[in-house]
Amino acid sequence: MPWLGLGVWKVTEGEEVVKSVRSALEIGYRSIDTAAVYGNEEGVGRAIRESGVPRDRLFVTTKVWNADQGYDSTLAAYDQSLNKLGMDYVDLYLIHWPVKGKYKDTWRALEKLYKDGRVRAIGVSNFHVHHLEDLLPKAEIKPMVDQVEYHPRLAQLPLLKFCKEQGIQMEAWSPLMQGKELLSHELITELAGKYGKTAAQIILRWDLQHGVVTIPKSVTPSRIQENAQIFDFELSAEDMQRIDGLNEDRRVGPDPDNFNF
Repeated sequence: MPWLGLGVWKVTEGEEVVKSVRSALEIGYRSIDTAAVYGNEEGVGRAIRESGVPRDRLFVTTKVWNADQGYDSTLAAYDQSLNKLGMDYVDLYLIHWPVKGKYKDTWRALEKLYKDGRVRAIGVSNFHVHHLEDLLPKAEIKPMVDQVEYHPRLAQLPLLKFCKEQGIQMEAWSPLMQGKELLSHELITELAGKYGKTAAQIILRWDLQHGVVTIPKSVTPSRIQENAQIFDFELSAEDMQRIDGLNEDRRVGPDPDNFNF
């Protein structure tokens, strides 16, 4: 699984998502993250086919939506996603949100898909520690990934610690806090100047050095390219701690414990 991918949440189906994904693939991205509820799986699949990049060199993620959770309905939803993507498999299939009373049956369906060789990896999204603690005793296969909101204002320290102890890879959505405030924060701009990088690159590098996979979303080719230039420098331990100090346990997205499923 690549450390950096392109997220396509809120990227419109059709030409916008096709151009965004094709730009990323041309720049060198090899990981694309979509979901059934994003409504753009067809465009993602089209962009990948038109790119000419061999399918086996790509890492494609999609997710089962809340309304489709449950054993049989999840299996059907996976088939529908594959059909829209125009693929024989995806590399990572996630439960999008922990729908109470359903996510265990949904997980059994993901385990079947994995055992049958129809998906290369399975995981969850937006699961708190208590959701994972509830799921793990019943799981035959441990979730391989937990994709959650993660940025310097929401450092998710207990979850990150738990995932590392359990061998679950944490992945960040909204790593730039949807562009709100962090990119202009005094500390981030100071560090951008110090390292000769942009504010976004400083934040994305912070993700990587915490061992968190990151999937920033953009439809602008220059920004997609900029976001990829995070492997040629390293933040000092002191600067990592300074960024850690920005944590306020503050979300820009829904809280999984109070989400209107």
